Amino acid sequence: MHMNADLHIHSKYSAATSARMDLSTLAREAAKKGIGLIGTGDCLHPKWLSDIKALKPVDEGTFVANDTRFVLTCEIEDSARVHHLLILPSISKAEELQERLASFSNLASDGRPKVRLNGEQLAQHAKDVGALFGPSHAFTPWTAMYAYFDSLIDCYGPMASHVAFIELGLSADSDYADRIAELQNLTFLTNSDAHSPWPIRLAREFNRFEVDAPTFEELKQAILRKNGRKPILNVGLPPEEGKYNESACIRCYKHYSLQMCQERKWRCTCGGLIKKGVRDRVSELADYEKPRHPQHRPPYLRLIPLAEIIALALGVSDSNTKAVRDVWGTMVSALGNEVTILVDADIEQLNMVDESVRDAIVAFREGRIILHPGGGGQYGRVELPKGSRVPKSQRYISDFV
Repeated sequence: MHMNADLHIHSKYSAATSARMDLSTLAREAAKKGIGLIGTGDCLHPKWLSDIKALKPVDEGTFVANDTRFVLTCEIEDSARVHHLLILPSISKAEELQERLASFSNLASDGRPKVRLNGEQLAQHAKDVGALFGPSHAFTPWTAMYAYFDSLIDCYGPMASHVAFIELGLSADSDYADRIAELQNLTFLTNSDAHSPWPIRLAREFNRFEVDAPTFEELKQAILRKNGRKPILNVGLPPEEGKYNESACIRCYKHYSLQMCQERKWRCTCGGLIKKGVRDRVSELADYEKPRHPQHRPPYLRLIPLAEIIALALGVSDSNTKAVRDVWGTMVSALGNEVTILVDADIEQLNMVDESVRDAIVAFREGRIILHPGGGGQYGRVELPKGSRVPKSQRYISDFV
């Protein structure tokens, strides 16, 4: 079976998250998106873990609410400010990890805890409880492994050989990461890192796996690519849309080439700090001029949420307008969920909507969109190709925070 999974989100107990990030809302909204397995996020937070325990168990590591499966996950910040994603096998192992980390962090203070451990130490604890682990949003210039380290070994030491995956993040894709030799054998994950449950946040990036069932054990085998289980598709934003794709000033957002950044010693003409973009950081780390995709690497489909595509097609800047919500609701009601519409439906199945919306979906599927890269903390901008049926010229994507 094919399983769509978003494995990195946050609960209402994390900083800067929606109060609606509760399990019942997440289950309902994940179904509308077409996500069959969703990470709980924040499973080390005592109150959130208590909420998770109230769900119906499928097995030791998988739980169900309204036909949506949940698997135990958490994100942890280490002493070097690097974020790590963990996928845990059971409630008992989550509780064991809580006990192990209690003397290094106040786990009740934030759903995404900060621990006084380096990457190697944290990885050892993760391995000891049977968790899968890897770096979160590995390339972004804040709180990411490659922001502070040049290699997996620099970050994880001898535990680097136990890293199961890397999460690409919003400003990178498989083409970026497959220029780095040390990542050739790792599975790439694309997750939303959602802080609210609404359609433009939840599952804005997701993974599709070939498994026999939506369970922890099947997910583990798929990430490790064992016994025929494997990832078969990564879906994510075009990396140019990310806030840190190109090197740019964090004050005025002026973009710079890497050479200009170095000549100006990372200071903008306005006096602001220039933040190194993901594209330039990858070029610094790259072993290959062009990506070398290993045989196991699945396709990467560059998409944005359906509501954002509808807004582009209708020529409006706000994806939360009634017009956008009405079209989105009609399409989801007719075809079942957003993933079906964006990825799987034949074009003929989209005849119930305006031609401009249908043309926009096709343009994304075929990679014919026009991208204006983001940088310095400002999101990129997308245009539909010339000749698309767009009634207005206002085509900005609203923030994906």
